[in-house]
Amino acid sequence: MRNFPADTTGLKQRPSGQSGAVYLVGAGPGDPELLTLRADRLLRQADVVVFDHLVSAGVLDRVGANTERIYVGKQESLHSLPQQDINSLLVRLALQGKNVVRLKGGDPFIFGRGGEEAQELVAAGVRFEVVPGVTAASGVSAYAGIPLTHRDYAQSCKFTTGHLKDGSVQLDWAHLVQPNQTVVIYMGLGALPEIGKQLIAHGQLPTMPVAVIENGTTENQRTLVGTLADIASKAQAQGFKSPSLIIVGEVVALRDTLQWFDGMHKQAYS
Repeated sequence: MRNFPADTTGLKQRPSGQSGAVYLVGAGPGDPELLTLRADRLLRQADVVVFDHLVSAGVLDRVGANTERIYVGKQESLHSLPQQDINSLLVRLALQGKNVVRLKGGDPFIFGRGGEEAQELVAAGVRFEVVPGVTAASGVSAYAGIPLTHRDYAQSCKFTTGHLKDGSVQLDWAHLVQPNQTVVIYMGLGALPEIGKQLIAHGQLPTMPVAVIENGTTENQRTLVGTLADIASKAQAQGFKSPSLIIVGEVVALRDTLQWFDGMHKQAYS
C-alpha cells in the first residue's frame, strides 16, 4: 500500500506548510525511452531532482524546466557527497515541503542504495515511494543481444557487484561457479582481473565466454567478448571504462547471432 496518494497530477498543489515526499526513481540503464511512464511524469513535476552520475543526459532532458537539479554522483574514488550526506539532503528537502525525485541509474533497489535511503526516510518520518526502473542487467544485456536465460544454456541468473562497501571483491565465488548459470557483475570493471582469476580458481572454465558492455543502451555502447582467461587484458587494451557491465556464461556465445543494436544505433539516435 502506498503511504501517500498515488495521483501525482497535483504534486505542486500541497497545502502550505505540509512536508514534501521523496520518490526513489529508477532512471534505467541510459536510453530515455526505457523510462517508465510514472518516472517520466514525476521528472516533469518534481520540485527538485537529486541525481547520480549514471543518469544519462537523455533522461535528464525529461526534467521540468523549472525543477531544481542537484548532482550527487559517485565515480570510482570520487564522491561528490558521501552517502550519509545524501540521505540527510533528501530528508532536509522533504521537510522543507518539497517533492523530491531521487533519480538513480537502473533500479533503486538493485545496487542503487535505495534501501539505505528509504531506511533514512522512514526514520525521519518522510513520506516516500519507490518507482522501479529497468536494471542494467536486463536492459544492457538485451541491447547487447545476450539473453540472460535460455533453456539450452542457462536456467538461472545471479546478479552480484564487483565492488563491495569496504572496497574488496571477496565474493561468494563458489556460488558464482555453477552449471547452466549466467552471472551478471555490476561495477566490476576495475576488479576484472581478480574476478577472472578467482572464478577460474574456484572451478570455472578459463574458456567460459564473457562480455563487457560499456555505456549500454546508449549511442556510445561498446561490447567486447572474450573468455575468463583473456577478457581483462582485452578490456584494458581497448580502453574500456565505467560504466560497464560484465556478463559471464554460455549465453554470451549467442551474441553473434542475436545482436541487433550495434548496427542500427547511430541511425536510431540521430
